Amino acid sequence: MSLPEYDYIIVGSGSAGSVVANRMSADPDCKVLVLEAGGQDRNFWLKLPVGYFKSIYDPRFSRIFETVPSDGDGHRGIVWPRGRVVGGSSSINGLIYIRGQHEDFEDWNSLGADGWSYEDVLPHFRALERFEGGEDKYHGRDGDLPVSTLRNQNAACQAWIAAAQEYGLPANPDFNGATTHGVGAYHLSIGKRLRASSAAAFLRPALKRPNLSLQTHALVTRVEMAGTRAAGVSWTTNGRAFTAKAKREVILCAGALQSPQILQLSGIGPAAVLKEQGVPVVVDAPEVGENLQDHYQIRLLLKLNQKISLNDDVRNPIKLAQMGLDWMLKGTGPLTVGAGQVGGGACTKHATPGKPDIQFNVMPLSVDKPGTPLHKYSGFTASFWQCHPESRGTVHIQSPDPSVQPRIAPNYLSTELDRNVMVDGIKVLRGIHAQPSFRHLWDHETVIGEDRQSDAEILDAVRNMGGTVFHPVGTCRMGSDSSAVLDPQLRVRGAEGLRVIDASVMPKITSANTNAATLMVGEKGAAMILDDVPQRNAMRAEERL
Repeated sequence: MSLPEYDYIIVGSGSAGSVVANRMSADPDCKVLVLEAGGQDRNFWLKLPVGYFKSIYDPRFSRIFETVPSDGDGHRGIVWPRGRVVGGSSSINGLIYIRGQHEDFEDWNSLGADGWSYEDVLPHFRALERFEGGEDKYHGRDGDLPVSTLRNQNAACQAWIAAAQEYGLPANPDFNGATTHGVGAYHLSIGKRLRASSAAAFLRPALKRPNLSLQTHALVTRVEMAGTRAAGVSWTTNGRAFTAKAKREVILCAGALQSPQILQLSGIGPAAVLKEQGVPVVVDAPEVGENLQDHYQIRLLLKLNQKISLNDDVRNPIKLAQMGLDWMLKGTGPLTVGAGQVGGGACTKHATPGKPDIQFNVMPLSVDKPGTPLHKYSGFTASFWQCHPESRGTVHIQSPDPSVQPRIAPNYLSTELDRNVMVDGIKVLRGIHAQPSFRHLWDHETVIGEDRQSDAEILDAVRNMGGTVFHPVGTCRMGSDSSAVLDPQLRVRGAEGLRVIDASVMPKITSANTNAATLMVGEKGAAMILDDVPQRNAMRAEERL
C-alpha cells in the first residue's frame, strides 16, 4: 500500500529521532512521518525512573540482540537490549545524563568530523536542556529536556564518595561542566517525577502538530532508492506492506545496530556482504557497519555489614511505603534513580593526567542483572568501564530479512591496552574500597571475589563476568575522508536525500554514557538539515527560471 508523500521520513523515534521529528515539524508547511518498530510508551514501568530495572530486558519494550562470542567475553556472547518502543532506548535506559569529556568532541573534530568540536556542540547541548540548576556557560534552562540533580541520598554512596576523595580523586559537583574528572552525583533525565525520555520531551509535544505523523509497529524493510537517490521507505505492520515517498530526505535514526542494517538491506554497504545475502549493490560503501564501539563494564559487588542497602529497604514494608510517598508527594527518594546514583572519572596509569580513562557507576544495591530480584543480602555495586576502548567491531546483515538480527561482533578486549586498563580499573576500585571512610561498611567482595588478586586472575574475571553497558556507537561514522560513511553534515556518501542521525555517526565513542551525546547529535543534525533548506529551495527556484 502506498501512502501520501512526506517531506521527510524519519526511521526511529529514539533519542535522536524524537529530537529530529520535533525540529523538522516546527515548520507547519513541512510534512513529517516517523516510523517506529515498537509500540507506544504508555506502560507504567517506562514512566517510573527506577522502572529501568523492569523494562530494559522486557521484549515488549526491547529488541534483544546477541553478540558473536569472542575471547574478550569468555566466549559467552553478550545480550544487547535496544529500545523497541516509542522513545527507543531513551525509554528504557539508566537515566544518567552526562555528555562526556570536552576532549571527546575535539577528538571527533580531529578525526575529520569538521564542525563537531566541543565549542561547536556546546550550544546544541545547552539548547536541549532545561537544567534545574539554572543557566550558566555550560547549561541551558529553556530547552525541552528536563535535567535534574540527584534526589536521593544514601549513606553508603556518600561514604563511597568520601573514600574516593581519600584515595585522591577530587570532588566534582558537575560532570557536565568543566571536567569529568573526580567523583560526585550524576545528573539525570527526569522531570518532576517521571522519566524524561526523548519521546516525552520532544516527540509527544510535537505530535499535536497536524503535519507530524507517527506510525508504530513499523518494521522497515528498506529505503527505496531511485538510482542513488532515497525516494521513500518501505515497511511492514502486522504483516501488511507499506511504502511512503519522501520528497526531500529520508533520515535514519534507528541506532548503531539498525541504521547500518537498514542501509545494507537497501543496497548501501560493503559489496561483498551485500552480494553474499543477495542484496543488489546500489552504493559500495565498505565502512557501513564497521567501527563498532561499546563500553565494556565490570562490576564489583560488596556485602555490607549495615542495613543501608536498597536490598534491605525494599523488604521493609514501612520503608517501601515511604519510598512511594516520597516519589508521589515530593518527586524524591530511591524511586527517582536509575542505573547509577554517584560515580565519576579516574585515571589509571595508562591515562593522560587529568583525562579519565575509566568511569564509575555506583549503586547502593546488588542484583544479577536488571529484571532479576535484588539479592537477599545487603548489597552494594561499584562498576566501571574503559572510557575509550581501542577495540573495534562490526555489524553486518546475515539475511535480507529485516527481522533477522545482524551479526554483531564487538571484539571486546581485543587490544593489550583495553585489557590492561580493565585490570588496573579493578585495582583503582579496590583502592577506593579500602579507604577508612568506606572499609568499615563492608564484609567481603562477592563479585569478582577477593580470591582473584593477580593480573591474570583479574583479567579472567573481567572476560567472564563483564558485559555491555548498552552504549554501541560508530557504525556509520562521519568524517571528511572519502571512506567515511557520512560527511560531517551526516549525509550518506554516494547517495542523495539520505542522512543518518543517531549514535552510529560518532567516529569515536564518548567517554561517558552516550544518551546525552546522541540527543545532541539529533539537535545538531536537525539544525544542519534546516540550514540546507533555504539553499536547496533557492537552487530549485533557479532551475525553474
